[in-house]
Amino acid sequence: MILPSRDLPADTSDQSFSNLAFPLDWESIFQYIGFPAYMKPFAGGGWKHVYKLHSPEEFYQKHSETGQLVMLLQEEIVFDEYYRCYCIGGKDVRIMPYEPRNPHHLRYTSDFHPSEERLRQMEEIVVRINRYLGYDFNTVELAVKDGIPYAIDFCNPAPDAERISVGEDNFEWVVETAANYAIERALAHREGVDNLTWGEYIRRSSHHEPLT
Repeated sequence: MILPSRDLPADTSDQSFSNLAFPLDWESIFQYIGFPAYMKPFAGGGWKHVYKLHSPEEFYQKHSETGQLVMLLQEEIVFDEYYRCYCIGGKDVRIMPYEPRNPHHLRYTSDFHPSEERLRQMEEIVVRINRYLGYDFNTVELAVKDGIPYAIDFCNPAPDAERISVGEDNFEWVVETAANYAIERALAHREGVDNLTWGEYIRRSSHHEPLT
């Protein structure tokens, strides 16, 4: 569930959000998500403002500290495998086994060995999410539980790609793929028209098309 910010954003009033019900039906939200749950900023942020919550009381306490951040409340997925997936240009995908339970400098060191079928499944999920959102550069984090990949983080248009974090091979892939995509977009540029990438969500919403 995406939650409205606890505090009103700058230059807004309570009338700016008249489309939102007030108060929110917290009980239904808690029943849908369950506890324990995780709450974190919807747009990532390097593991800052991430809370593990065990009860409604703990949720209210922590949510009161989030200010103007728009938060995401998620079911806890006790995963068997975890993958951090770069996607560039909505088409090029790099699937990296990742272990967030390790110390930061060892998180790209894991013993996950996905099958070819699982790799294709995850690549399809990553491409679909990025084309829907319209990101040219993004990471999607997939937690696999009982053979099912759950997208638990997918709004990172400026993800960590430092060599010391992701490792030499992944770093080289990001640099090479990003450079090739920048050249591709530059060659396709047309004067006098909108050259931005618009995701399916925006395009279909603007034309009142049904979402899939």
